[in-house]
Amino acid sequence: MPCKRIIACLDVRDGRTVKGRCFQNLEDMGDPAEQAVRYQCQGADEIVILDIAASLDSRSTMLDWVEKTAEMLSIPLTAGGGIRTLQDATSLLAAGADKVTVNTSAVENPGLITAIADRYGRQCCVLAVDAVKKKNRWSVLVKGGTEDTGIGVLNWAERVCHLGCGEILLTSWNRDGTSGGFDTDLTRAVSSVVEVPVVASGGAGCPGHFTSVFMDGLADAALAAGILHRKLYTIGDIKQKLLEDGIEVRPC
Repeated sequence: MPCKRIIACLDVRDGRTVKGRCFQNLEDMGDPAEQAVRYQCQGADEIVILDIAASLDSRSTMLDWVEKTAEMLSIPLTAGGGIRTLQDATSLLAAGADKVTVNTSAVENPGLITAIADRYGRQCCVLAVDAVKKKNRWSVLVKGGTEDTGIGVLNWAERVCHLGCGEILLTSWNRDGTSGGFDTDLTRAVSSVVEVPVVASGGAGCPGHFTSVFMDGLADAALAAGILHRKLYTIGDIKQKLLEDGIEVRPC
């Protein structure tokens, strides 16, 4: 089994890290740059920072706090939220991001995926898929989870890989903020139809959930957010559990 990545995720609104359930009832969790450094020190393999209100507000990601965070890190940083054009992606990369993630704009303009991949390489283009399950079918959500496109998740995942995305950040909207565990069925289904890495997101509540999503969900990486922000567990706790379960991870 290839080495698995543990990624700390920072959902940001108005320059502060926040956490709730499906972006509702948000709690202030602190300064994103300070948290990113803390998680790097704990052994995080990467940081993802998302401006969760950018698409709803029809604006680009706030570059100042992306730049502030990037200059304090030595591990890869993925940034996104409100990327609508190639220039938006270029600005984030210039601010210090290593990868950019797109969601709403990719649905509205799939050619944006190809444009980013052609200019900066497909490893730089992460496609965020917010998935909701209704009547035994997963569909794609956009605009911060407020709009159901009706697009099937599996078909969309296959299509964006052909368009050039190099990684899929897959969030289960049914599990987000529940601490009930990742949606391994969703993760396995997407992982089975694409050849790019799949990052599982939504539902992490304990280190054992990471074992499940790697073993049963076939994920290549997994996000941790609330359990870290609330200091219930550290990255080290998660990696120690994975090592005990025979899953290879990078040392802290």
